[in-house]
Amino acid sequence: MSGRTGLAAAKRPAAVDQEHPGRQDRQHPPPAGEGRAPPPPAEIAEATLLACCGSRRWTLRMVAHRPYPDLDALLAASDEAGYDLTPADLSEALAGESSAGPHPGAPQAAHTALSAAHAAYESRFGHAFVISLDGYRPDEYLDQVLAGIRTRLTHDPDEERAVSAEELRGLARSRLAHVVANHPESDVAGASR
Repeated sequence: MSGRTGLAAAKRPAAVDQEHPGRQDRQHPPPAGEGRAPPPPAEIAEATLLACCGSRRWTLRMVAHRPYPDLDALLAASDEAGYDLTPADLSEALAGESSAGPHPGAPQAAHTALSAAHAAYESRFGHAFVISLDGYRPDEYLDQVLAGIRTRLTHDPDEERAVSAEELRGLARSRLAHVVANHPESDVAGASR
């Protein structure tokens, strides 16, 4: 499980998304303050997109190609931009990820096991473990993360970067779909342009 929060790869503590236990809550731009006009839709979209994938280049490309006619077009553009990330872009995106713990109600042993697994992974590869858990039930998340870390610790660094890049693309897709469904005010797709 991984959480991308903040701007320009700044890390913030993970928060549990109550709609999807085991996932972290994405940070969305705060509403405009009293007496202050809301930022233009492109600025809101840029901040929201950066929370979906921490690569500035990916974000700027996604904003530049708005509007997207539908969610499928948005997700296809996300994939394309993700495949075009340079090694530096990927490092920037991975630097902004943080490792999430198990659901707060999980037993202490689960917290200990996951913490140790994340520490081993981060020590070996130098960045947080990223995995897309789409298609799994929340009660399967912990087992999937532990199994994923165990398997991926056997990878060489180049192989793991490729796997991490693929998982990051999956996370970006999942985060985008969540934003479009639950935060239409972000105007990620550019519908109000």
